Amino acid sequence: MLKNDKPTFFKMPGIDDTIISKSETSFQYEKDLLTLPVPDLSNTLRKYLESVRELVTEEEFQKTEFIVQKFALGEGKYLHERLKEKSKNKRNWLEEWWEDVAYLELRLQRPLMNMGGPAPYSDDVWPPMPGSQIPRTALSMYYILKFWQLIRKQQHKPVKDGKGRPQCMYQFKRIFNTSAVPGVKKDKLIHYFKTEDEGDCPSHLIIISKGHIFSIDVVDGNGEILTPPELQSLLQQIKDRSLELGASHGLTYLTAEERTKWAQARSRLVALNPKNYENLEKIQSSIMAFWLEDGDAGDMSDLANKSLMGSGENRWHDKSLSSGVYENGLFVSNADHTPAEGIMLVQVTSYVHLKLLECQGKWQGNNQIRPLEKPELIEFILDDSLRNDVEVARKNYAALSQVATVEIRAYTKYGKKYCKGKNIHPDALCQLAMQLAYYRTYGKMAPTYETAPIKQFYHGRTETMRTCTKEAQTWCKAMMDPTVKNSERCKLFLSALKKHNNDFSDACEFKACDRHLLALYLVAQEEGRPVPLLYQDPSYSKSGGGGNFILSTSCIGFTSVIGGVMPMCENGIGAFYRINDERLSFFVSTWNADKNTNSFGFADAICNSLDSLKVLLDEESATVVSRL
Repeated sequence: MLKNDKPTFFKMPGIDDTIISKSETSFQYEKDLLTLPVPDLSNTLRKYLESVRELVTEEEFQKTEFIVQKFALGEGKYLHERLKEKSKNKRNWLEEWWEDVAYLELRLQRPLMNMGGPAPYSDDVWPPMPGSQIPRTALSMYYILKFWQLIRKQQHKPVKDGKGRPQCMYQFKRIFNTSAVPGVKKDKLIHYFKTEDEGDCPSHLIIISKGHIFSIDVVDGNGEILTPPELQSLLQQIKDRSLELGASHGLTYLTAEERTKWAQARSRLVALNPKNYENLEKIQSSIMAFWLEDGDAGDMSDLANKSLMGSGENRWHDKSLSSGVYENGLFVSNADHTPAEGIMLVQVTSYVHLKLLECQGKWQGNNQIRPLEKPELIEFILDDSLRNDVEVARKNYAALSQVATVEIRAYTKYGKKYCKGKNIHPDALCQLAMQLAYYRTYGKMAPTYETAPIKQFYHGRTETMRTCTKEAQTWCKAMMDPTVKNSERCKLFLSALKKHNNDFSDACEFKACDRHLLALYLVAQEEGRPVPLLYQDPSYSKSGGGGNFILSTSCIGFTSVIGGVMPMCENGIGAFYRINDERLSFFVSTWNADKNTNSFGFADAICNSLDSLKVLLDEESATVVSRL
């Protein structure tokens, strides 16, 4: 054996070696997290005015500027002081407001709000295979449960940022054993998850097949997760039983109804029989839900569409996390956005993918199947009124499932490595490529939302970074002007890049404008004051305020996972992206009712913009490297 050769028994570190900590517990730094500050009012208003300028006429901007100046000296100053008073003795003054306004008070149907995406397993470890649904579901289920167990035991390493600051991990507790409960005016979120130190935690899963709902306990008497062969045995029993049972009651469709309608139907359901309440509790408290879907799935775009708007028979849309598996063994995920950001869906799915790669998609352990409790069929008692509600909901879902289209596009000409070689952050490059794609397509700029994480703060979630800047617009115009030389275009690109990086850094430190402006509005609302003129000014909605961002965007990270949500506006576009060494992948969503937007077309436009950027950067490579 040569000196530098590794012995044959050398074992490369696995995914567990990289995320399990032997010296720290998952939530030990919660007490050390920063308190969410109240931002500086003058900085908030400066950032807001900056974001408005490129999206309105000069006359409109001058009017807006006057309104903002008046707001700063009068109503805004008062509301800011009231906010500071309200924030005293609160580690996060925003979290309850944000959860209520952004999610729980909305009456939209859950499928329009939930996150979804295709699982990446089909790319390598699990290509389509007839008859693979049950064994693959069992193995993926096992690894999801292992992740759940890591959080229960607090073995997952505390997450820290590039500066070594602990990041808030409370969303790790909220992704499992959590459910939304519909209310007439406002939903509520119920959490059943507990770490082992906190006490007992429900340890059952909900499995839905052909609309029939089953419960299985997945932990044995010693607190260990059932093995994949044991889980497979239970799943096969469920599949067989669901075929025997025939048509289902269809209650699942009600979870996709407008929230007030579902709340009213749920109240009647609970009042009808105490058993119905027990059944709802069992569903709500479950770790998560699995759907055994009928039929096969196709490519990644087909999976993406199915993840958000597939058949509604097997879906309980209120659950914090669900996984659907088709008969050819392809997977989708779906999650409620209320308790957690999309990155939590990414964390779980990426962990499962890496574990599947480690075992090459096959269970390597004990195949013995112990005596197990049979799956419990959850049977609801319905009356004629509820049966009628179900039939209406079924028809409504058939129409709802056709309202949007998702296109997933993998751009494979370059990725993170190329950007690193040019000394460019790939996130900034993707954002500017999307600005150029929109400008080329529509001849104008779009108010754009990019998610900026603020997890160094206690229970911190996100801030909005407004990426449509003056610098980005100047560059886009130059790219469309044949008289502008590439050297000048590159100079303008670098300026837009620098602006993006600075603004993103500010947003991650909670120094943007949207959350602060929202809070000031809500203070006025709570105190019964008139809506300040700033929020009535057309420039507020034209720049994206009040949920009017035309481009909704977010970086999904650097793993194998991609997903997204629907656009904010009917004429909007959702553009969510994953960054890898040799590719940039995009999840593009649009509403079918708007004939001026098209997911396939905008995906093309992004790829064309990335092509143009490569031509520009390769030609001006020396300039780029010297200026960054």
